[in-house]
Amino acid sequence: MNKDALAQLWPLLEEALTEAPNELRRLFHGRGQCYQGLEQLTVDWLQGQLVVNLFKPVDEEFLSALTAGLHHFAGSDAWQQKQGTAILLQHRYQDGAPFEVLLGEPELKPVVEENGLKYQLELGKNQNFGLFLDMRLGREWVGEHAKHKKVLNLFAYTCGFSVAAIAGGADQVVNVDMAKGALSRGRENHKLNDHNANQVAFLGHDIFKSWGKIKKYGPYDLIVIDPPSFQKGSFALTKDYAKILRRLPDLLEPEGEVLACVNAPSVTPAFLIESMQQEAPALSFQYRLENPPEFKDKDQDSALKALVFS
Repeated sequence: MNKDALAQLWPLLEEALTEAPNELRRLFHGRGQCYQGLEQLTVDWLQGQLVVNLFKPVDEEFLSALTAGLHHFAGSDAWQQKQGTAILLQHRYQDGAPFEVLLGEPELKPVVEENGLKYQLELGKNQNFGLFLDMRLGREWVGEHAKHKKVLNLFAYTCGFSVAAIAGGADQVVNVDMAKGALSRGRENHKLNDHNANQVAFLGHDIFKSWGKIKKYGPYDLIVIDPPSFQKGSFALTKDYAKILRRLPDLLEPEGEVLACVNAPSVTPAFLIESMQQEAPALSFQYRLENPPEFKDKDQDSALKALVFS
């Protein structure tokens, strides 16, 4: 990345923070390749804390300029008005993705809000803090389409879709993820929102070895599929996605809907549409959800793909 390119960051950051609602938001998205020289930099606002992510190593000049600029930014009107308390720098390219505290005393387990719903985050432990911000409109869509429905949430992670579904009036949600720690956080997220625990099931299983258990809870009116691009030893998107799609006819109600997602830059929407035609031809592509405007991307085929089928 280029030290001189940082000059464009500060006014963009101040404008984004000034306009941000009182909830968590991505403020700067260099990964969309729209800002030359800052392609490996993102900045997130966690309602008082600024989390800056570096996705590749940078030279000392860039790091020094970035650090100085962030300290200066902490004196801006926007920072003062939003009552900023801490700035953290995360080195995503290093093992364990360590955090560096640049300013203030960080709250490592903050409770934040999105669309009026509460989520428990955890900083400094993993690469991701517990909620994928680019899926904000996907969670919103699920909340709007879940009323009186039985929902299956595959690769549930910390159950963001589940929280949105129950808030939107779903009768039941079944969350499946082999990461039991993430599902435990999902339970906490439902508790934070005073949801009825009897309406939510958590299956800490490998999806590919658990179709029988998953089917027992069905059939489902709405199925969400939001897998990782790659998970060593358990999931490779281009190889394994089809195995999920071919199960849909046995899991879905006749008038049911599927939200199928891909967040791999090299995989285009055509992959999902063609795979669905091959594996579950009764389901037709309806439309693609918009991505949040703060996730500006030079190439929409490289950005998050969230496609609706029915």
